[in-house]
Amino acid sequence: MAFGIKREELVAWKKLVTQGRSVVFLTHYWLHPKYSSIKTVTKAGCSNIDILLEWGQKYELKPEWIHQRDHYPHFDLIGDIQLEILTQEGKYDQIERFHLKKPH
Repeated sequence: MAFGIKREELVAWKKLVTQGRSVVFLTHYWLHPKYSSIKTVTKAGCSNIDILLEWGQKYELKPEWIHQRDHYPHFDLIGDIQLEILTQEGKYDQIERFHLKKPH
């Protein structure tokens, strides 16, 4: 279950993903019984699979981890890798908005 984002944000993410020019990010709150300690997920998507695969290689993401449903191919980023990638990609707005910084 996804929550904590506006419909306009989801629509904008989908539009950019379908354009296939670059990898785009959407972070939202998320509840999943398999990952009870994880509260957020970031979707890193691009409809150009070659771009998405090349981008994923930078972070050692496996091709089989790509979700290819609903015409919006994406990686789901959770946990430590989520924070690491968002930091390296300069997505500080999403890090702050969803309180993803590790406690000191």
